[in-house]
Amino acid sequence: QVQLVESGGGLVQPGGSLRLSCTSSGILFSIVAVSWYRQAPGNQRELVATITSGGTTNYADSVKGRFTISRDNAKKTVYLQMNSLKPEDTATYFCVTPHSWGQGTQVSVSS
Repeated sequence: QVQLVESGGGLVQPGGSLRLSCTSSGILFSIVAVSWYRQAPGNQRELVATITSGGTTNYADSVKGRFTISRDNAKKTVYLQMNSLKPEDTATYFCVTPHSWGQGTQVSVSS
């Protein structure tokens, strides 16, 4: 079984920053695309950002210019740098590959 483990969530004030990490046990990590999804209470799951094996990135319009996805294949880790956080960013954030799901890490943005 391929496992994905997220970390880095927490409680921050509006305008603050967090960096989420996702570490994979998969042997083929370097050749798969990795995405971050989020889900807030009462909402459907939303695709936030994706990075391909070649490093191409895509972002939801709601986070474009504020969030940055990156990867370190040597560490088998993907990061999501979140700046200028807003209350509407509050959600559980999940790391996802074509065949694996993480357990999620909670991000809360509140004053």
